[in-house]
Amino acid sequence: MSRVIVVGGGWAGCAAALTARRAGAEVVLLERTDMLLGTGLVGGIMRNNGRFTAAEEMIALGGGELFRLCDSVSRHRNLDFAGHRHAWLYDVSRIEPLVRHTLQAAGVKVETNSRVVAVETSKDSIHTVRTGDGRAYQGDAFVDATGTAGPQGNCRRYGNGCVMCIYRCPAFGGRLGLAALAGAKEYAALRRGGGRGALSGSCKLQKGSLAPELVQELEASGKLVLPVPPALHDRGIKLKQKACQQYALPEFADNIILLDTGPAKLMTPFFALEDLRCFEGLERARFEDPYAGGLGNSVRFLAMLPRDNSLRVQGLDNVFCAGEKAGPLVGHTEAIVTGTLAGYNAARILAGLEAFILPAKLAVGDIIAYTRDQVEKGDGLYQRYTFSGAEYFARMQQRGLYTTCREAIKNRVADLAGLFSLPVHSRKN
Repeated sequence: MSRVIVVGGGWAGCAAALTARRAGAEVVLLERTDMLLGTGLVGGIMRNNGRFTAAEEMIALGGGELFRLCDSVSRHRNLDFAGHRHAWLYDVSRIEPLVRHTLQAAGVKVETNSRVVAVETSKDSIHTVRTGDGRAYQGDAFVDATGTAGPQGNCRRYGNGCVMCIYRCPAFGGRLGLAALAGAKEYAALRRGGGRGALSGSCKLQKGSLAPELVQELEASGKLVLPVPPALHDRGIKLKQKACQQYALPEFADNIILLDTGPAKLMTPFFALEDLRCFEGLERARFEDPYAGGLGNSVRFLAMLPRDNSLRVQGLDNVFCAGEKAGPLVGHTEAIVTGTLAGYNAARILAGLEAFILPAKLAVGDIIAYTRDQVEKGDGLYQRYTFSGAEYFARMQQRGLYTTCREAIKNRVADLAGLFSLPVHSRKN
């Protein structure tokens, strides 16, 4: 059996590993930390705006297993908050064991504490990866899902230093890109006002540090909105720095907005603790992640890869990329979409088949092609693309791709139904 090696265990890597395994390949997933899901451990927002459409397209395509897992531990469903409709909030404290069990039950070999530090290549292909503790893994196809944040030096250079976030570089080592180790040239997103990358878009507050009446309201409704006094407004700074431009709306500057994802998710990339404690009920507020959330957040989009619309990395015949490696794509849904396609194509090329490209009649295919086009034109380096807002959600609506009608989505998928859930058959057979 041919082997696919996935490096990076965030949402993208987990989707790639699961899909490659369902397609019939032997799969090893290497994750540098002791937990899977990466930013999925602190995110929790699904199905808001166009993400509903994308999730249902993937379910119809047979790549919906991870979405259903999130649905199964949702704390709130069909929640509306500033600029967003019908969001589902999954419990970030419950999701990781479910995903890990699902991967292992499918036959994926999950190796945590496995930071890839070197590769061995032949011509334009990788054939072996090596971890920091000396282990070697041979493979036939690879998926780079190593993300675009870290190491600590980048957060110092482009942000406010290491803020001790969920990436945990001090404990497990900073990110190293698989394709970059093989010679691929990574590129960074740019900021309009100068600089590179973008700050992660939210922080977690410990519920136990909030007033009980606020926690009760948050857990009952799923959200909490506290107006910000005019003296504390700094909209021009925070909103421009966010990776998640779909939340760069005036409402998120004019209010403290908390969402219930298990912890209290604070929808801002940072907020001075002294100012936060000025709000009634937040006098004892404490950040849970990033621990230095009063100063800043992790810096992302510093290490993306040039690729085609099948997600094959340019210059490497047997390497595909997923998640933020595939371009300035923001969000768990976007990571699962690209991870699913990358894992499927890794299995396809091992079966002697051409890599598959999702059609542009689907939102999940259109965003992959559109993001690549915009990056190659140059302006895409300054944008962030997501199904849930900003430029791409507007495009979805203009092209008639956004819908919450499951039947319409099934009809749109049509003859591709179930594609990602089926084994690929070798051309030799």
